[in-house]
Amino acid sequence: MSKIAIITGSTRTPRVGTSVSNWVLETLKSRPTAGQESDLELVPVEIADYKLPVFDESVIPASVPEKAQFQHEHSKRWSGAIKSFAGYIFVVPEYNFGVAGGYKNAIDYLYNEWIGKPVVVISYGIQGGKTASAQLSGILEAMKLRVAPTKIQLDFPGGLGPEIFGAMNKGILGEDTKNSWNETAKDELFKGWIEFVGLLKEKAKEDAQATKN
Repeated sequence: MSKIAIITGSTRTPRVGTSVSNWVLETLKSRPTAGQESDLELVPVEIADYKLPVFDESVIPASVPEKAQFQHEHSKRWSGAIKSFAGYIFVVPEYNFGVAGGYKNAIDYLYNEWIGKPVVVISYGIQGGKTASAQLSGILEAMKLRVAPTKIQLDFPGGLGPEIFGAMNKGILGEDTKNSWNETAKDELFKGWIEFVGLLKEKAKEDAQATKN
């Protein structure tokens, strides 16, 4: 069974990111054809759990593991976790019109662990996190990940109102927000997921061919 990480990028307390990732997880499980993907296991991953400081290794991540090794336990733990997954769903908040710093820092810790693997980008924010989505997609493509073309962008109904303030200040994902996403974003999520599964299969074929050669 291939494991797929749903990576929550916010490290704030309180944070709504965990609830956003849970919505993604439960929505994907509800797909009528989800049973056809029984060989894929969706695993929640919280960057906050790894307590990563601003990158503090003396080695360049691209040199690990062939030419150098990480020295710090937090780096080794993060590397081991990410390396174990076949692909990733990145759930990223937008802070001040950009990718959250904790998310970018976590990505920067590693290099070879990510390369060639598929990823789908899901952003959330006042305007759906569209700037963070574009930034993150560009970063991941440059780092040689296979980014699904469809970018899921989740906004909060009512603009600067109770839903967004509840999310920002209390870490609460309101029922109105979930209902809105179920109506407006679910199909885009399914589309991105189908693309992602296609990228997984493509990589598996390439890996199998490389093994034969």
